[in-house]
Amino acid sequence: MAARPCCNVVQCLGDQPVAQTENVPSFKIVYVNKVRSVAISKGHPQGKPLREWRYLAKLYSYQIGTIQYGGVLIRMNKRIPGCGLYIIAVSVLFAGLLLSACEQKKEAPKSRPVPEVTTMTVHPEPVALTTELPGRVSAYRTAEIRPQVNGLIIKRLFTEGSYVKEGQALYEIDPAPFQAALDNAKAALVRSRAQLPSIQSRAARYKDLLADRAVSQQDYDDAEAALAQIKADIQYWKTSMETARINLGYCSISAPISGRIGKSAVTEGAIVTAYQPVALATIRQLDPIYVEVPESRTAMLRLKQRLNTGTIVQGESADKNTVSLLLEDNSAYPLKGAIQFSEVNVDETTGSVTMQIIFSNPQQVLLPGMFVRARINEGVNPKGILVPQEAISRDHKGAPYALLVNAESKVEVKMLTLDRAMGNKWLVASGLVAGDRVILQGRQFVRPGMTVKVATVPSDSQESSSSAEGDA
Repeated sequence: MAARPCCNVVQCLGDQPVAQTENVPSFKIVYVNKVRSVAISKGHPQGKPLREWRYLAKLYSYQIGTIQYGGVLIRMNKRIPGCGLYIIAVSVLFAGLLLSACEQKKEAPKSRPVPEVTTMTVHPEPVALTTELPGRVSAYRTAEIRPQVNGLIIKRLFTEGSYVKEGQALYEIDPAPFQAALDNAKAALVRSRAQLPSIQSRAARYKDLLADRAVSQQDYDDAEAALAQIKADIQYWKTSMETARINLGYCSISAPISGRIGKSAVTEGAIVTAYQPVALATIRQLDPIYVEVPESRTAMLRLKQRLNTGTIVQGESADKNTVSLLLEDNSAYPLKGAIQFSEVNVDETTGSVTMQIIFSNPQQVLLPGMFVRARINEGVNPKGILVPQEAISRDHKGAPYALLVNAESKVEVKMLTLDRAMGNKWLVASGLVAGDRVILQGRQFVRPGMTVKVATVPSDSQESSSSAEGDA
């Protein structure tokens, strides 16, 4: 019995058609070569076995149509017998996919949910304004120790870095030559005083004899001149003795002020000269102590203008001139200071005015040369508006703005003018009024004009956040 043919026509849709193949017992197309010929796995018309052919595909079921394999289009005019179930299953699956795709296309797009944001309501409140300025610590008094006579240092009578009192001896210069000069002056004074009675008596006698014409006028003039000379000698040696006594006292160099003394520039055996340019040591009084702070003249004029317009109010209490201090490690100095005076001239190079602030320094925490930051009380803004810094953004020009929720629950933009940063908040000078709702969270999901939903924030979290900001 002859085998049922698997296909009526297998035709290559290229330039050269392939001959029709009939009475082929197998329906497996195992290879389609590049010359557009079709090889059948079994039952070659010539009865010759195929050599070196490999299975590349098993086409168990195909509908009437066209397939592409290996770059060659093959059209099958009749389906393969015995593959109806496969065709039905594939057709049903394909139809189901088409129907599901159509239903997905026909579905209406879902509306986007209304974004939720967290807001804060603006409430004006009194805000204490302070200005933080850099400054440098300087000693209350400074004394540079220099010798007043020439000589040799024979003793150093203090410990470097220690506290010395006013009048305490610091150095001792060799007093021998000065003591000898004092003794010489004393001896000369005694000699002059010893000659004074004789010369004074002679001048008195010559004066009486001159009336009787017993002595000449020349002798009397010589006696008077000798008396005046011996008196001048006595005065001279008195002054010389006093000078020698002063120079002898300068041999002991003492502290002119109380304070902490620094490093000594000389040791024993050094030759020093009177009023030399190099100081032997330096004493600084550290309690109380000064802090010199430069302030811009422009800022001072702006402060005066705000005080005149009533934007800032200064109280009548004594605390308005108090100044607090921040040390180099950002710790607060425990004692308050007071502004002592301000310079009357403006620095031409910096355009600033130096203020001098005095602080008590009993523990000597503040040392000359330290850099500190002084917080000066300017006054109180009775209607200050504080906004968290995360609620403020800037446009491409750097201008600050905030996103607000209006009465219609829509987002709008408000351009702002900022005064200064106070902790983690901005002090707003203009742009916001009482009752405005500023968006804090969810700003990245909204745009101006969008309708938003204001999320409810528990009061406990608000209180905790406000207390945390106050602590900061």
